[in-house]
Amino acid sequence: MNPIRPELTPALRDHALRVERVLDRVLPPAGAEPRGLHTAMRYAVLGGGKRIRPMLAYGAAHGLRASIECADSAAAALEIIHAYSLVHDDLPAMDDDAMRRGQPTCHVKFGEALAILAGDALQALAFAVLLTDPAGVTAPARGVRMAAILAQACGSGGMAGGQAIDLAAVGQQLDEAALERMHARKTGALIRAAVVLGAIAAGCDDSGTLQALDRYAAAVGLAFQIRDDILDVDGETAVIGKQRGADQARAKPTYPAILGMAAARELCEAQRSVALAALDGAGLQADQLRDLAHHAVDRGH
Repeated sequence: MNPIRPELTPALRDHALRVERVLDRVLPPAGAEPRGLHTAMRYAVLGGGKRIRPMLAYGAAHGLRASIECADSAAAALEIIHAYSLVHDDLPAMDDDAMRRGQPTCHVKFGEALAILAGDALQALAFAVLLTDPAGVTAPARGVRMAAILAQACGSGGMAGGQAIDLAAVGQQLDEAALERMHARKTGALIRAAVVLGAIAAGCDDSGTLQALDRYAAAVGLAFQIRDDILDVDGETAVIGKQRGADQARAKPTYPAILGMAAARELCEAQRSVALAALDGAGLQADQLRDLAHHAVDRGH
């Protein structure tokens, strides 16, 4: 199981532990056929991770004073989609990474073909988990709406499109606006979906509340990415769980490379302020969402 980081608040640690249990339950058993595929799927999902997306979904449900149990399926689906994206991003044809979360990447561990299949199967599983949630059965329109939001977040207009832009940008000189557009898809789209899905799972239909949550999530997503870029420069490989300097080695455009380290840190702090301001006056019980905004900026891995 995934070790939960000590810098998280007790409530956020509880959410991270909760989604671990949900993920363990919804993933196919490692002993079920085809065993190799199911073992690779479980390795990709349960082999560590920040669990920021599930925590955001749970935080949104908490913010609306709902039982966080309502967000279990959304939280699991989001993390499964994220895990599939990492499996595919690490492939030799993409970022060609050998280490993820402090251990061999899925294709290094199981072979490239099985890693591709594991990613494919995880993407399908995410939608199955979301659409077979009991809340979706009793409120079909809500389940369909949530599935559509998740599909948009991980498709060509979201995460996959952002990765395509990222691959094309290797060795190129992007300006700050182009870099932000890329990461709004690659990283930001799924983080925004996490908060909205948590709110919808909690029964929120108020457009003003959903817009405030989306503004918050967009800022958190950008801050999270900037912090990742900073850690690639000054983080420790053993702590961040992947090779430090990998982005620089591949000549990928990053915020420190474009703006310089000091300006990148300032922008990260500014996005924290934007995120916190979006919660003001929204009528939410926003303590956990505020803690997550701080975590996105202050984390060491």
